Amino acid sequence: MVFLVLLAMFGPTVREHQLSSISKHQPYTSVYDDIADPFQKHSPTFPFGTDSQGRDNLARIAAGARISLTVGLIVEIIALVVGVTVGVLGVFAPRWIASAVMRLTDAMFAFPDILLAILIIGIIQTSKAQIPGGKLAPVIAALGVTSWPSIARLVRAQVATLKDREFVVAAKATGASTFYNVTRHILPQLAGILLAIAMIDIAGTILAESTLSFLGIGVQAPEPSWGSMINNARENMNSYPAQLIAPCLFLSLTCFALNFVGDGLRSYFDPKSVSR
Repeated sequence: MVFLVLLAMFGPTVREHQLSSISKHQPYTSVYDDIADPFQKHSPTFPFGTDSQGRDNLARIAAGARISLTVGLIVEIIALVVGVTVGVLGVFAPRWIASAVMRLTDAMFAFPDILLAILIIGIIQTSKAQIPGGKLAPVIAALGVTSWPSIARLVRAQVATLKDREFVVAAKATGASTFYNVTRHILPQLAGILLAIAMIDIAGTILAESTLSFLGIGVQAPEPSWGSMINNARENMNSYPAQLIAPCLFLSLTCFALNFVGDGLRSYFDPKSVSR
């Protein structure tokens, strides 16, 4: 995780010139001025070689790490805000509101996440709607819509259990409002498990973003994405199979790291866990 964050922080940040970076080359243009020299082999100058257009793979992987982390964090913030709100409303809201939001949550589970994300991106691109966030906005919007239902169902189940606990009942008996009980007594009890789930969900979001980019409807060129890098390398995998190693390796290690950290946090915050 630390390595991934450092890779994103010190990767190339500008297209025209580079002041300080782990790579001396740009992720958007060829490393050569006159003509691209594609498929350079691994060397001290190009640790992961160059792609079909002569671009440094290390620079593109670093820039792709920043895009993946940005998408993952923003989407997870959206999922937590919407999911926690819907989950709390499912317990404390009037019955007709609680029933409506939970039926909406159940309906969201009827659609495969990737297919629903593809549909949302298609609608946004067809309507040419201007969404704040630049080129990443359609991907963030699509994944944000599909990521909150699981959190909403988890929060509703936990809140329904906690609302009858002694400390909540005692606070209510002293005149505390529902909003006070939720914000001061119930949600703090869920902070640990939500943090653990968020780490695991970020891994799923990064994998989903890479899948959309692999299909050509996610992050658009010239912005680098691990998914689009895998797709470009796949087209030349018979002649240059080594091109697949770097993006696949970084994507796999990122998902492994996030899942392991999430599992560790979930065990730590579980009072019944032996590892605590």
